[in-house]
Formats: sequence, structure tokens, C-alpha cells
Amino acid sequence: MRDLVADIRPDLLDAVTDLVGDDPFERVDESTRFAQPAIFCASLAGWTLIRDRVEPLAVAGHSLGELTALAAAGVLDEHEALRLVVLRGQLMAESGEASGGGTMLALLGAEAEQAAALATRHDVSVANDNAPGQIVLSGAPDALRAVRKDARADGLRALPLDVSGAFHSRQMHAAVHPFAEALADVDVDDGTTEVISCATVRPFRDVHTELAAALIKPVRWRETMIELVARGASTFIDAGPGAVLAKLAPRCVPGVVAMPLNGLLETPHPALA
Repeated sequence: MRDLVADIRPDLLDAVTDLVGDDPFERVDESTRFAQPAIFCASLAGWTLIRDRVEPLAVAGHSLGELTALAAAGVLDEHEALRLVVLRGQLMAESGEASGGGTMLALLGAEAEQAAALATRHDVSVANDNAPGQIVLSGAPDALRAVRKDARADGLRALPLDVSGAFHSRQMHAAVHPFAEALADVDVDDGTTEVISCATVRPFRDVHTELAAALIKPVRWRETMIELVARGASTFIDAGPGAVLAKLAPRCVPGVVAMPLNGLLETPHPALA
């Protein structure tokens, strides 16, 4: 990730190092306070590589990726968005630590109703509805261990995730108000294209309040993909590091074309020529 940012957006690398007080790329495994700024910078550098070649119908981002999407669409200034990302990572880390620490668990093969029932039974949160059969729960480690046991008894696979907090759960509640206060001072422009919120599955109407509220709301990614296709999208580009979202898209809506950034650069798709 770091090499891409250094080559394509050295301004972001300088800015994020100043804001974080260290090089976040060297500490991404330590905490979300480092991982979030690093991922944002890498994603925005990826977008920089292709933005002159595409005219998106709409853009969307998964959780943190919403800030990247808003910056890519010109709704938020890029460096202002980076400042918000750094603050978001700090607040979420502090909120998780203050609430006793938490983690996340992926349920593979689960229907939404099954996941919701397990979450209610064990007092955890449905954090991500990523794709059919892939739902993520978030909460206290002991509670998720109990979920894992029950999920296996129900014939489901339960995979603990290597994350540093119980994101999109009530453990993030302490981050909401200070993040909302910071957002209130940020200028929001009309932008060049619509940005679909993965918390509401509709275009952002009030960026200031919706971004803050999203910290404790589920990421409705499966529904977001369905909404984008309903709006006319048929080809998706994952501009972030890795290819996770590119792999999820056809699972959410069979038949669509989805590609990671590397795939697009190596073999341009005719629809994007």
C-alpha cells in the first residue's frame, strides 16, 4: 500500500504522517487508528490512477470507504477527508478500549434472519451484511465465542476476524458525538456524482449526521450493491487495496462485472476504454 501512495500521491503520505505523528503504513496491524488512515490513502491513490478514465454512475464505500467515496466524488475535500479519517480511527480505537475491547465474527452460510437471531440471543450486533451467506457480528469476545459455538451447532461456519475492535456495534457509541462535532465544521460540496450510503442504502442527504451515525449502524453492503444495479450499474471497480469488494459484487448481484484495481490496469475492460 505504501509504495502506491508514495508513487502516486506523495502529498497524502506527507499529510497522513504529519496527522498521525508516525508512518501509519508501518503500524497498520497495531490498531485501527493506523489502519484507517493507511487504507484511505491507498484507496484514494488507487482512485487517482483511474479517475481520468472512468465516469462513474455512482460511487459507494464499505464503512471507512464511504469517506474515500465522498472524496472521490468531490463532496469532501481530499485532505479534509483525510483529517476526518485520522480522527475517526483515533475515536474508534479509544471507544473500543473504553468499553472493554471487542472483536468481530463472520458467519458463513447464514441467512440474515439466522444472524439476527444469534446476535439477539448473545447480545452482540450485526455489523456487516456483506453478501448472501456472509454476515459479520460484532461485540465482546466472550459473547462471540458463545455465538461461534451455537453457529456451529446450527451447521454454520463461524470465522473469527483479525480486527482490533467491535466495529459497527454499541462499543463505538462514544465515538459518535465527537465525530459529529468534527463533521459539523467540514464544508460539503455537491460533488460530481451520487454517493450511496451503505448505512441507509440511498444517496447521502446529510453527510454531517449520516457519517457519524454510521459508526454504530450495520454496513448494508449486499443491499448497496443491489441498489447500484437498480440504478443502472453493471460494471464495478474496486479502487481499494486488495480485491475483497470486487469478489463480493457478483455474489450480491450475479452477472455483474467486477474487477480490482490491479486487474483493470493490467487488462482494461472494454466498458472502461
